[in-house]
Amino acid sequence: MLQQDSLVEYGSRRVIVTLTAIICALLEIVDTTIVNVALNDMKGNLGATTSEIGWVVTAYAIGNVIIVPMTSWLSQQFGRKNYFAASIILFTVCSFLCGNSSTLVELVLFRFLQGVGGGALLVTSQTIITESYPIEKRSMSQAIYGLGVIIGPTLGPPLGGYITDHFQWPYIFYINIPLGVIAVLLTLQFVRSPKYAEKSKVGDIDWLGIGLLAMFIGSLQYVLEKGQDDDWFNDNLIIILTVVSILGAFLFIWRETTFRNPVVHLRVLKNGNLRVGTILTFILGFGLYGSTFIIPLYTQSVLGWTATQAGMLMIPSALTTAFFMPIIGQLLQKGVKQQYLASLGMLLFFCFCLWGYKILTPDTGEEAFFWMLILRGMAMGMLFIPITTLALSTLKGKEIGEGAAFTGMMRQLGGSFGIAAITTFMSRRGMEHRNDLVSKLDITNPIIQNKIDALQHGFMAKGYAPNTALHSAYQAMDYSILKQSAVMAYMDVFLYIGLMFLLCIPFVLIVKDSRNKKINIGGGH
Repeated sequence: MLQQDSLVEYGSRRVIVTLTAIICALLEIVDTTIVNVALNDMKGNLGATTSEIGWVVTAYAIGNVIIVPMTSWLSQQFGRKNYFAASIILFTVCSFLCGNSSTLVELVLFRFLQGVGGGALLVTSQTIITESYPIEKRSMSQAIYGLGVIIGPTLGPPLGGYITDHFQWPYIFYINIPLGVIAVLLTLQFVRSPKYAEKSKVGDIDWLGIGLLAMFIGSLQYVLEKGQDDDWFNDNLIIILTVVSILGAFLFIWRETTFRNPVVHLRVLKNGNLRVGTILTFILGFGLYGSTFIIPLYTQSVLGWTATQAGMLMIPSALTTAFFMPIIGQLLQKGVKQQYLASLGMLLFFCFCLWGYKILTPDTGEEAFFWMLILRGMAMGMLFIPITTLALSTLKGKEIGEGAAFTGMMRQLGGSFGIAAITTFMSRRGMEHRNDLVSKLDITNPIIQNKIDALQHGFMAKGYAPNTALHSAYQAMDYSILKQSAVMAYMDVFLYIGLMFLLCIPFVLIVKDSRNKKINIGGGH
């Protein structure tokens, strides 16, 4: 316990350490989504196809998710301050190199290395913030960290859209450089390292564990990112990497539970709170990244909005989350139980999804989204802190870093699973709805016939020949059906995500009630 308390900061030092950690967490998370709206410009600039340019996103995610479980071990090997500073330097240098890339191969390579640096920033930031606060203020520390994690994915698209529209795409990487330099200087000056036990000797390092982890997580991330584009198990590479991932997972778990000095301490998962928190973090990642992905996609592909408009729509939701985070932190400090707040957050997220299900049409107005997204912001504020505090609440010393690595990895994987599941589900449901709508179209129905006649006359009025006008009328009708079936697929996604969160509520209440004695974050002190 002394080891942990010795890292508690007070006064201005705590403020500076907290700000440094939040800047780093924001840098990492904003970069996950900021490139999404610039992919078209990159594609034209680098002469790449749509599937090739997708690697700019995939490479970063793979680099991220491979390094996250190893951060606790790397901190112990090199000292947390040194490892954190080195990660910021790697992230910042690679940001510059990404902006300077002249070929797709260069850009993908530097994005992978940027992801390796970035993954460390996220988890180590959480550990630094958690240990800088005394145990009775642990929930408030998670509220502060949560601001970066929840707001980051939302800030990415509008910021990326603005920079791409007003400057050029390399500037979405260059903006990291001044912040990265400031973060390195503050880290070297103010961040402290805990006193770890003796470092591993070279022969004692779990090289096989590191290789198996990269094999398991890297393959899994590729399958999730590229599965839908490559038609899942009809593609040989997807089949091979799925087998590699399953085999890698099995061998990795065996290695880490039998090796004397494992790179990832799986035994920390014996902690009941961390186990529950890890599962809930996965679901949180699914909802957070899934909703951040689907709403801009719907507004751009169905409603025809620009990238900047779609991004700006999410800002009220992010501001609501920022407003609610400290309030939830205070409630937890006053002794309100995590399971009640998390359950209420899940109920609100279900209401947000149901609202989305109700309002989606081929021409929904901008004003219809406002209160729905405010509700999403409230739900995210109520979910993140109780779940994270619960996961880390009974861990001590270096276990905090190991626990933070698990929750960080599961949030990222939850997001990847969410986006992969949503894109696959929407593609299939869209086709089902289209076939269903087409089967109900009776060409002899007077209403349908009148609609086609009206469209044909409209095209003829524009100078089309009668047969060309009729063909165009059928095409317009087909486009209308396609758009309607896409909207129905979006509605289904909202409904099913909402139901998933609703079904989790009894699980949250029952599981954590049975461990009530263990859940003590010092809120009653």
